[in-house]
Amino acid sequence: MTLPIICKLFSLVLLVSIPSSSSFPTISEADEKFTYSEGSGKGPKNWGNINPKWTVCGNGKSQSPIDIVDERVKELPQLGRLKRYYKPAPAVLQNKGHSITLKWNGDAGKININGTFYNLMQFHWHTPSEHTFNGSKFDLELHAVHQSSKGETAVIGVWYKIGLPDSLLSKLVNHIKSVKEQEIDVGIINPKDTKFGNKKYYRYIGSFTTPPCTEGVIWTTMKKVRTISVEQLKALKEAVDHGFEQNARATQELNGRQVYLYTQEDGKSV
Repeated sequence: MTLPIICKLFSLVLLVSIPSSSSFPTISEADEKFTYSEGSGKGPKNWGNINPKWTVCGNGKSQSPIDIVDERVKELPQLGRLKRYYKPAPAVLQNKGHSITLKWNGDAGKININGTFYNLMQFHWHTPSEHTFNGSKFDLELHAVHQSSKGETAVIGVWYKIGLPDSLLSKLVNHIKSVKEQEIDVGIINPKDTKFGNKKYYRYIGSFTTPPCTEGVIWTTMKKVRTISVEQLKALKEAVDHGFEQNARATQELNGRQVYLYTQEDGKSV
């Protein structure tokens, strides 16, 4: 299959899967309480019954997270290296109760996917990881949330295991330990302090992993596993509300979706 045909096919997949901008909620806090405990009656299996706007959490066919299985992915070199154009900007740290969020109030840059620009909005963290790899979880997963001018969402996921400290979290860890209801101004933060890499990643169409579980999200999960220190992981777990120390939704059915892999070996031209 020729390159233009493959690219056109993937573009069609994105266009068919992504709802119109009017279908997308803004990136904001859910207007109802939910938990990650199935015994509470408001756990993940019941999210679709809590609020009429959340029904897709229960009956959606393109939900996230998923288990990424090597033998099922399809290599697609035409995806190209992940194009990120980040820059330092003012940010605040917020305790959402169910997660810790780093939100940029200024222009922190953007990514380019298939010719569409998505502005960086915020980072947040899930413990343990939500996406799994060949059935295995990692200690942490970062979600970098981006939104286009039409309200479409693209998220970059980064896996972490215990090891050396993460450079960005090293700057934030004391603030994370103290952030409560009031957000904390953390000054100018450069998103590049978190090393993503761009040579190997997985791409698929999924959803938000918290209510309202809106579908049509472009997911890019980086293949390289990064490291986080025990102290940093502990700080993230202890900062959130009781019961949210583990704030990872279980993996969802793939339902026929294709997961693509882009991989570029060192030294290979782009």
